[in-house]
Amino acid sequence: MQRRTFLKGSLASGALAVAAGAGLLKPTKVLAAWPEAAFETKITPEDALKTALGMSDAADSGDIKIKAPLQAENGAVVPIKVETSLPAEAIAIVAVANPAPLATFVNLTGAGGFYSARIKMQQTSNVHAVVKSGGKLMKATQQIKVTVGGCGG
Repeated sequence: MQRRTFLKGSLASGALAVAAGAGLLKPTKVLAAWPEAAFETKITPEDALKTALGMSDAADSGDIKIKAPLQAENGAVVPIKVETSLPAEAIAIVAVANPAPLATFVNLTGAGGFYSARIKMQQTSNVHAVVKSGGKLMKATQQIKVTVGGCGG
């Protein structure tokens, strides 16, 4: 019985390898659509939010908590956690001084209001955690000091 399982697995792996080599399996067709323009360099944080979330006017909210280091030793890897009690539709993280200010965002459908990511930061900057809830944008802000640059230095 183990011999048959091994042969089936080998045959399936070989077929996948041949299909991938022939270009029949393209990851671009599998990946979800994303707003490429929102992640471009040399746009303002407001333009990035408008492109990604459809609006840019975010009000301050005490219902959003950011857990991030006050001082990041390495700007290439800055861990950030965003937690909210609001019914979140989307969560975005914006590093204001980065060349491409929108560091990351996620659309949520029926999920809780928690998001964790590691972002790159070029220099010391304010970081906004923006939550889209009920058709409005709410944000919390924290300044993170970077000792060694990650986005270009």
